[in-house]
Amino acid sequence: MQQRKLAFIGAGNMSRSIISGLVQSGYDKDSILASNPSTPKLDELRSAFGIRTTQSNEEACQFADAIVLAVKPQIMGDMCQALQASCDLSGKLFLSIAAGLPVARLQAMLGGDYPVVRIMPNTPSLLGKGMSGLYAQPSVSEADRHYVESVMASVGDTLWVDKEDDINGVIAAAGSSPAYFFLFLQAMQEEAINMGFSHDDARKMVQQAMLGAAEMVCHNPQLELSELRAHVTSKGGTTAAAVNSLIDQGLPDMVAKAMRAAVARAEEMAKQL
Repeated sequence: MQQRKLAFIGAGNMSRSIISGLVQSGYDKDSILASNPSTPKLDELRSAFGIRTTQSNEEACQFADAIVLAVKPQIMGDMCQALQASCDLSGKLFLSIAAGLPVARLQAMLGGDYPVVRIMPNTPSLLGKGMSGLYAQPSVSEADRHYVESVMASVGDTLWVDKEDDINGVIAAAGSSPAYFFLFLQAMQEEAINMGFSHDDARKMVQQAMLGAAEMVCHNPQLELSELRAHVTSKGGTTAAAVNSLIDQGLPDMVAKAMRAAVARAEEMAKQL
């Protein structure tokens, strides 16, 4: 992995997860710096990972070859304006994990045609099991692309998309989808409790079943998901009764509508910001 000086502007959970993955992958701690207005998160990052920290975004910018823009989209404009007023941004690579902000909008905020890579990670990145969508304009160099991919590979898998609009599809299929699974698990747990199981026993059953199912998917890439389902769905059996009930009640259509709703909201956010 290229050992560029990397600054994180914003010290939230996603910054922490990426920093953790980088340090565990052998990235030089002295080449990582995080900035944040308040000190508690910085103190925690410095204590946990031994990285550099500062409360000054200007200092972070001057330190870095590459900068992760990890603040809320609503305050990105003011933060970028302050950076361009106080720092020379030429030669720097920007990695944005802010949802809803297109590359052109970010470049306008930064005040120049700087190389920007948009990243859409998801919360399992906190455990090194993330799925991150990546987009860069054709003008971004292969070296920069490889660097960003290696950074995000430290917290999971990656997928490059050819069109920027496809990032919204990544949001629907990966960025937001952990919440879909949590909702499904929640419904299963609640029904198991209704059947007489304790809260803890119900949780244990459904989470282990989900974990095992995910492992079966990952370990059998040669099999379509429909085939895996067929392998555990004996004709006329209990699983068939449950699956047929879900299909009859329109589960596939509900999932499709939910994913389209996520895309629509992402598009709406891009227009608002």
